[in-house]
Amino acid sequence: MNKGSGQKLRLYIKQNEMKKGIHPENYRPVVFKDMGTGDQFITKSCADAKDTIEVDGVEYPLIKMEISSFSHPFYTGKVKLVDTAGRVDKFRNRYGNRK
Repeated sequence: MNKGSGQKLRLYIKQNEMKKGIHPENYRPVVFKDMGTGDQFITKSCADAKDTIEVDGVEYPLIKMEISSFSHPFYTGKVKLVDTAGRVDKFRNRYGNRK
């Protein structure tokens, strides 16, 4: 191994080191649950959780979410158009025919 490649390796390692003292220490497995679909997944997080849930005999902190990739239209491919009191039709009548 030549001298130049060793310098590159040390530089690469130094750039990828995390700063000390600024990252949370309390990372732990947490269950995130999409309340709309009921789907859930386990990942590491340091977010505060008030509830717990048991998954496969193990108790985890529970974070409830209103929307996730399980229910978001971008990820599901299902676009939901909510028309409240004809607002969409009113908009289309007013601005739809302009070119």
